[in-house]
Amino acid sequence: MNLTLKQDQHLVVLAGNIGSGKTSLTQQLSQHFGWQASYESVDNNPYLADFYADMHTWAFHLQMYFLGNRAQEVETLMSSGQSAIMDRSIYEDAHIFVRALHEMNNLSDRDYHAYFKLYELVLRQLPKPSLLIRLVAPVETLVERIQQRARSIEDTIDPDYLRLLDGYYQQWALEYAESPVLTVNSQLFDFVNNPSHLQEIIDGIEHCITTTSSLSLSEPA
Repeated sequence: MNLTLKQDQHLVVLAGNIGSGKTSLTQQLSQHFGWQASYESVDNNPYLADFYADMHTWAFHLQMYFLGNRAQEVETLMSSGQSAIMDRSIYEDAHIFVRALHEMNNLSDRDYHAYFKLYELVLRQLPKPSLLIRLVAPVETLVERIQQRARSIEDTIDPDYLRLLDGYYQQWALEYAESPVLTVNSQLFDFVNNPSHLQEIIDGIEHCITTTSSLSLSEPA
């Protein structure tokens, strides 16, 4: 059964590389708009630590978990009838991480095609988002943020891996057409500590949803 958004119900999803600020912005926007918030499973993810220790062995398991978990989250959120915001999109799992893992030979051709066959089937059952918020920042900034938050499961993340992901994000940005996109330079917009920066993003969200058009915020006014 296909899920559809009810009138005045919004589904906003964030997209961005590791360390780009998705969780922090999701928290603030959820509070401001009164939207339900859904956060990526990190602490409770049964595969993530194993994956970072041995990507080749655990890549397929992790991505299948993400696919099922993300679809279930969307279904639960939308069935409530309330608007919601998610700190990562289901599209990234496929078009960024699965593609990168395949490129790195951590996913076989067989597993890669099996994943995408199920992904396309799942995607047809889910509503398209009202808005995608894309956070962009230089890889050097991402590395600094990852080091500062000091999550043990992220200790082995290689900057070259982040650069590979960044390349796929740039390519995907040119292909994505499921919804309007608000692109935010999260290196220059300090939405955690600067209320005026956060307000510019809020204004951008309202503009994109109201006009169903995309917008890029490259630097604060």
